[in-house]
Amino acid sequence: MPLTIPQFLTVFLCSVLPVTSAQAADKPNIVYIVADDLGWKDVGFNGSTDIQTPNIDALAAGGAKFTQFYVQPMCTPTRAALMTGRYPFRYGLQTAVIPSVSGYGLDTSEWLMPQCLKEAGYKTAIIGKWHLGHADKKYWPKQRGFDYQYGAMIGELDYFTHSEHGVLDWFRDNAPVHEKGYTTNLLGADAVKYINAQDAKKPFYLYLAFNAPHTPYQAPQEYIDRYKNIEDPTRRTYAGMIACLDDNIGRVVAALDKKGLRDNTLIVFHSDNGGTRNAMFAGVMADVSKIKIPCDNGPYHEGKGSLFEGGTRVCACANWPGHIQARTVEGMIHAVDIYPTLAALAGASTTKCKPLDGVNVWDTIAEGKPSPRSEIVYNVEPFRGALRQGDWKLIWRSMLPTSVDLYNLAEDPSEKNNLAPANADKVAEMQKRLDALAKEAAKPLFLVDQMKVVMKNMHGEPLMPGDDGFGDDDNRPPKIGAGH
Repeated sequence: MPLTIPQFLTVFLCSVLPVTSAQAADKPNIVYIVADDLGWKDVGFNGSTDIQTPNIDALAAGGAKFTQFYVQPMCTPTRAALMTGRYPFRYGLQTAVIPSVSGYGLDTSEWLMPQCLKEAGYKTAIIGKWHLGHADKKYWPKQRGFDYQYGAMIGELDYFTHSEHGVLDWFRDNAPVHEKGYTTNLLGADAVKYINAQDAKKPFYLYLAFNAPHTPYQAPQEYIDRYKNIEDPTRRTYAGMIACLDDNIGRVVAALDKKGLRDNTLIVFHSDNGGTRNAMFAGVMADVSKIKIPCDNGPYHEGKGSLFEGGTRVCACANWPGHIQARTVEGMIHAVDIYPTLAALAGASTTKCKPLDGVNVWDTIAEGKPSPRSEIVYNVEPFRGALRQGDWKLIWRSMLPTSVDLYNLAEDPSEKNNLAPANADKVAEMQKRLDALAKEAAKPLFLVDQMKVVMKNMHGEPLMPGDDGFGDDDNRPPKIGAGH
């Protein structure tokens, strides 16, 4: 006997709705935490002896602790890689960061992580530092897929006034916010508030991007006082900044527990680049000429801004109870891999993306299986490039005088022994690969932008207020230099 229309609808809904509910329950919440300029060894799980990070260490101990997690050597490029799943040389963000006086940003034709996850049913939020375009609102997070935004558009700012050189850089949903408080505490409190407001039936993606422990080195006195045993005053303040960061990460985890969301929440933590070792990359708000730069990258050479391991291999861990085995994960992972990995977990389509450089590394993260990645592109710029293939790493500086470094990272992770002179064939092979990538690269927008400034100065044309790309918008973020 054929079913009536009401009977058919009843049977159909009964068969479909349970599947739909199960699919929704399978989508994990994602809390993605990024620190700013944090040294590889400045966390307990990587061996810090003078700075305590119990909350971060607990995430590492109960989940995956990565030994080969790679990012770009500076802030803007890493954040772009996370948002696009593509190397920054593809769209011109491979060099330096976006200066506050510049009008460019992350290409709006790129389909970003929050847009992808939002289509899969996620609520999306950024709490913290953006730094992927500020001069035109088309580049701002609310216009790029985030339902909610709170924090800095650029990223180097006074921790107490939330400004740079007296100009506010603190916003909520595109509107400037004037409030008191230390930025790390404010971001942590807002993240807790956001978590408390979530409906357990709808998954969320929270990109929690702290500006700590970037310069200027500032911390509440109570945190500095925790480290009276550290003799160097800058290191003492830096330790206090990290302690405050760790406390706020602990508060976020506690909020997830209290809300009953912890078991269905993936937490990822890492730094945006290695800790600063060169004063050139310390930023524009801190005079580091008379201090000892406090960051510690452990066994890795150099730091932020460099193509050595100290600038690109960062402290990192991931935790999801019942889904990620507690272990040390040795496989190579790059920031571009995060996009396809999270999209797969969320059941999200990447068909709107341009060709991804990232690969799905979930099995490596969750079970420690061999990484599907055999190559890391550290960067491709007109004046330098670096590539890793297997254990071999090449750094090629093409500006005169040129230089070539070749290392076997399995035998020499500290990059002390340059093997290029004895391995001409390997050097040539890897240079050929870098040269091919360079032919695919977009022109670095930073260099194009700075050349315009040089040309104006050469012709005696003053830089007018409108030249920074902000036009007449009185709510524009501060004009910050290129060093952050």
